[in-house]
Amino acid sequence: MAVVTGGRRGLGAALVDELLARGARKVYATARSAYVDDRPGVVTAELEVRSAESVASLAEVAADAEIVFNNAGVLLPAALLTGDLDSATETFDVNVFGPLRVARAFAPVLAASGGGALVHMHSVLSWLAGSGAYGASKAAAWSVTNSLRVELAAQHTQVVGVHSGFIDTDMVSALDRPKASPAQIAARIVDGVEAGHTEVLADDVTVGVKAALSGPVEHLTIPAA
Repeated sequence: MAVVTGGRRGLGAALVDELLARGARKVYATARSAYVDDRPGVVTAELEVRSAESVASLAEVAADAEIVFNNAGVLLPAALLTGDLDSATETFDVNVFGPLRVARAFAPVLAASGGGALVHMHSVLSWLAGSGAYGASKAAAWSVTNSLRVELAAQHTQVVGVHSGFIDTDMVSALDRPKASPAQIAARIVDGVEAGHTEVLADDVTVGVKAALSGPVEHLTIPAA
């Protein structure tokens, strides 16, 4: 049994498809508003990751979960110096504290299943400057994931951080850059989870950027389109 936050569309929907294709008996797929998925094995649920009460309600409904995919996120236009501060605050609340709320609520659920797995969707922008509050939030989320891995080790929970470049979803539809298909990335993520990995670098761009982390920090910026 698995939970996929933000499972209605984009990468989340591809993860739901991939899990079902690999034999998952039940997948809880969430969105901010109610929706219908008539496929056997899919249980849809409303979730607002900014609300501790909403997250707690989901943990009660999905008390049989063995894997949780923290996929829900937002991409808002928010430059750090000149952008709207409310947008930056919402970006951090959804992309950083949202997954943390989910992790805190589901840690006991995963422990009851023998440990299970917690999978967090990051981005190559976790390591590249120049994308304002979004990139900063993904860098913070990466750090949160790494610390959760330490804190959840005692209960034998596999904590996986996923990094990828641009994926062909609605979130980045306006960007004129090469993009991977959601299905391709979803398959690589599930491959990594099944293999017991703690980090999934889902494309060649991400592999290259990760290797550059040992170099000068001024080189870690988004390349021009």
